Amino acid sequence: MDLSPRDPDWSDRVKASFASQKFMAHLGAQIAHLSPGAVDLELKMAPELTQQHGFFHAGATSAIADSAAGYAALSLFEAGAGVLTTEYKINLLNPASQTVLLARGRVIKPGRTLTIARSDVYGLDDGSQVHVATGLFTLMSVSGVKD
Repeated sequence: MDLSPRDPDWSDRVKASFASQKFMAHLGAQIAHLSPGAVDLELKMAPELTQQHGFFHAGATSAIADSAAGYAALSLFEAGAGVLTTEYKINLLNPASQTVLLARGRVIKPGRTLTIARSDVYGLDDGSQVHVATGLFTLMSVSGVKD
């Protein structure tokens, strides 16, 4: 599988797009790793991100999983292309109350229009790692959008 970026400035473009995404900023998510076809996002525990039992809310978990997969796909797209999620399925495997959530987005099958990626989310705390969620994502390359 070829995970070569089609844009020589892919890294700067992914970072700029992520920096302009207000929802990720609102949640407090940050890029922890970036390479062609792979993006890790980190989210630190905050009371505003929890549900009624004190676990990370599934919406926060799903949001970083989606963005990690989306930015992994965007890293391989042509210059000037944006990314939109067209479909995803996520399995929530364990409740997360750890201090950090880490979403690892990885491209499974790159394409010109549609790219398939997965995202695994882990709760990290004091050297331990709990698999919190796994998702499968279909992402579309879109021209004419500001990314």
